[in-house]
Amino acid sequence: MSSNLDRRQFLRSASALIALPALEAFGSSATAGAATAASGISNGPRNFVAIGAYLGWHPAAFFPEKAGEGYEMPEILEPIEGYRDSFTVFSGLDHRAPNGHKAWSNFLCGNAPGSYSVDQQIADQIGGKSRFSSIELATGVGEGAKSMSYTKQGVGLPTIMRPSVLYRQLFTSQADRERTEYLLKSGQSSLDSVLEDARRLQASLPKRDREKLDEYFDSFRTVEKKMGRQLASLDEPLPDPGYELPSYDPITPNLQMEAGTIMYDLMALALETESTRVMSLFLDGLGQVFAIDGEVLKAGYHALSHHGNDPEMIRDLVAIERAHLDCFAGFLRQLSEKKNPEGKSLLDETVILLGTGMGDASRHSNANLPTLVAGGGFKHGKHIAIDPKAKDAPLMGDLYVTLMQRLGVEADSFSNASRNLNQLFF
Repeated sequence: MSSNLDRRQFLRSASALIALPALEAFGSSATAGAATAASGISNGPRNFVAIGAYLGWHPAAFFPEKAGEGYEMPEILEPIEGYRDSFTVFSGLDHRAPNGHKAWSNFLCGNAPGSYSVDQQIADQIGGKSRFSSIELATGVGEGAKSMSYTKQGVGLPTIMRPSVLYRQLFTSQADRERTEYLLKSGQSSLDSVLEDARRLQASLPKRDREKLDEYFDSFRTVEKKMGRQLASLDEPLPDPGYELPSYDPITPNLQMEAGTIMYDLMALALETESTRVMSLFLDGLGQVFAIDGEVLKAGYHALSHHGNDPEMIRDLVAIERAHLDCFAGFLRQLSEKKNPEGKSLLDETVILLGTGMGDASRHSNANLPTLVAGGGFKHGKHIAIDPKAKDAPLMGDLYVTLMQRLGVEADSFSNASRNLNQLFF
């Protein structure tokens, strides 16, 4: 094959026209990525849920003053006081990531914002046992398109913002199922023909390009597996949610809490019906003005996050964040009440990470990230305070390694972290 081929190369079949990845033979210097860790599934928790607030959590009202057990519940967390023994608060952890809103995705991605996120690493190993390997959701409105979850290739995953869309995805009609089956079968045959063309092309490429195409094939195989799972699930009886949606979707910015309440209801149903094992909920925010307990706040959400230590603005910001925790408390209640046949609660079967990529939004600091872990069968009820200035202080990624291991994922590193916090969190 000529080395000066046009970089815009395609694989063609009767039903598809798909662009090739960048290859050296077509004028690219791209190289193949590294492989992921081997997978495994434990007898412990089965599910993972990540909840992230784009505008952060006010640290002074999130972190307990006292470390260990018996701490006084901080103001933001008061709505979940009744579940004290089901969650642990962490302070002093971060990813040593860049500062600023543009680096917010460090929350799940680690030191390099926009890289392979922890929820997707988990989904790629345990998500194949459910209808949907992962589900990404959002409430609220911000500036521009943002993602919280990123694939191995660094692609940000879009979020579902309308509760009705999530409901239909989880509990679709028979007519929708027949249409989905047609589309999936058509897509599968297209992939097969494209892969055949690609393999013929591969034989004439240099070594590094062959490696790149191997990675490309892996991506296609992943798609095929997902399609196969969806096809298989079409023959399964639909779960009956026993849940009625409201007559409207609360998607206007000032109805973020109402949307959150419904999303949490549907998330609990998704886990209960084993529709998915991995979910994320992105709590976005910009200029929306909320009414909390009938009182309209004096400024928009984003403006309040840049409070400049003004006491009235901090009061209103904390009121918003408490409202978010009110919604979260309902989620914890539902998971704690739902039991499996062995009497184990869905909360014990689910590792929940609530946090942010913004340590202090007022200063655009991404250090000392407010973090809470609930459920998962851990021994909870503590505030684990890390001294980030201590020699060899652990990173947030070390906590993520512990969470992954708890879920049966074989992992010994994440981003810039290379150990775990098992000695502190078991």
